Amino acid sequence: MNKYVVGASMVGTLVGASILLKDYTGGGPCPSKATIVGKTVIVTGANTGIGKETALELAKRGGRIIMACRDMGKCENAAKEIRGKTLNHNVFSKHLDLASIKSIKEFAKNILQEEEHIDILINNAAIMRCPHWKTEDGFEMQFGVNHLGHFLLTNLLLDRMKNSGQSRIINVSSLAHVAGEIDFADLNWEEKKYNTKAAYCQSKLANILFTTELANRLQGTAVTANSLHPGVADTELGRHTGMHKSTFSSTVLSPMFWFVIKTPRQAAQSTVYLAVAEDIQGTSGKYFNALKEKEPGKQALDEETAKKLWEESAKLVHLDEALQEFKS
Repeated sequence: MNKYVVGASMVGTLVGASILLKDYTGGGPCPSKATIVGKTVIVTGANTGIGKETALELAKRGGRIIMACRDMGKCENAAKEIRGKTLNHNVFSKHLDLASIKSIKEFAKNILQEEEHIDILINNAAIMRCPHWKTEDGFEMQFGVNHLGHFLLTNLLLDRMKNSGQSRIINVSSLAHVAGEIDFADLNWEEKKYNTKAAYCQSKLANILFTTELANRLQGTAVTANSLHPGVADTELGRHTGMHKSTFSSTVLSPMFWFVIKTPRQAAQSTVYLAVAEDIQGTSGKYFNALKEKEPGKQALDEETAKKLWEESAKLVHLDEALQEFKS
């Protein structure tokens, strides 16, 4: 009998230690108790994973939550679940396909027609290590969705955010950015052999460089822009990776990874912190990891690269024409 008690105790201790480890490496729960009643929040990719947990937490804090997703069936189910859990009826699902400039424009026009102010924009949606797919407009999928889609969306909503007071833009990047390189000669992988990992790392580096240049352009306004690494989490993001395709990985290694990989709730805490924390009001152009400001990879610190990426991105999505269209 004693051996079973000891065994159970050891398992309990191991599980408890792993939870503490995941909380510690992720910075633990968001320390801020701030509420956001009356504030409008947009979260892209909010129907599952980190985005859904972010929307849930911000709904608990009283925000008006707009869940922007490609799959409206999953999005509405998630919105319904969040409304039920939080009793916050100001949780809405809206269609947004970041792989389509047309969809991004339609979403932005709808938001500008319906929302008087936008207080928090969380660019969370992402795709990772997919096959060599192209977006509707011919961009490499990871660069197109993870960077260009959010680049265009943010710019189309930016004037409304400037008029909304102390608004915040949060770009969810990844530690993978440290292995990234911006290849201006072939941003869309049309010339070189496609590498799913390198394409993902480029897109995540682009998130941080975009944040840097955006923050520079927002100087003198009340709008801030920051980026973050949420941590490695158990979400659908990795569905295209070898681990999810391997029987050995999914059956043998997956249980072991549980001890170090964070849950979506744990991984969402950094995003929630940047969205609500009062102690970082006014902080802009920074990169966060584990609830703390950190220095990103060396290539993410190059302001000239950030400026050039902005200019190239603006050309690719025809930003000037899009902004003129919205003003007319």
